[in-house]
Amino acid sequence: MKAKVQTLDGKAAKSDVELNDEIFGLEPRADILHRVVTWQLENRRGTARGARERSDVARTGKKYGKQKGGGTARHGDRRAPIFIGGGKAHGPRVRDFNPSLNKKVRVLGLKMALSAKAKDGKLLVLDNIEVKDAKTKALKGQLDKFGFAGRALFIDGEAVDDGFRKASANLIGIDTLPAIGANVYDILRADTLVLTRAGVEQLEARFNG
Repeated sequence: MKAKVQTLDGKAAKSDVELNDEIFGLEPRADILHRVVTWQLENRRGTARGARERSDVARTGKKYGKQKGGGTARHGDRRAPIFIGGGKAHGPRVRDFNPSLNKKVRVLGLKMALSAKAKDGKLLVLDNIEVKDAKTKALKGQLDKFGFAGRALFIDGEAVDDGFRKASANLIGIDTLPAIGANVYDILRADTLVLTRAGVEQLEARFNG
């Protein structure tokens, strides 16, 4: 499919870009997208640290005092939670969030996320996002011409233009990623997906490679 290319000033570029239908023309499936997003979010969670409970503490299990006549409460061993060095009562258990998802499903999910933006008309292709002066005010004036509603995600080539990255750092709702960092969650979360020519080339090379 052909996509019109614009410049950062909001003008039409000299030539359009051809988008690969195998990447940008698929029919999105909610179940695939849901599986990939769930896998991504679960991978973000760190392993919960577990505490040593009464059965995990290396202390003697011998009864250290008489049952009666000692003037203290009755205890069976030193591993009780009330003693220093004893096991923790009802402590946190180890929970390891390490889900697995087939690589083919992950790749398919990313293609469908890109296709979903193209299908909904929320995909914009720019010639490049190079800025001479990394000034936030100047960049905001350029981006206001596009009338972005909500969050916009800019995906560049191998690396995001340094000037654009610095100028957009303080702009609310503007996110940037290199092509290698493109992922389903961030793409779906954005209201508008903005790709550069270099970003399109890198994404297609990523799938073809």
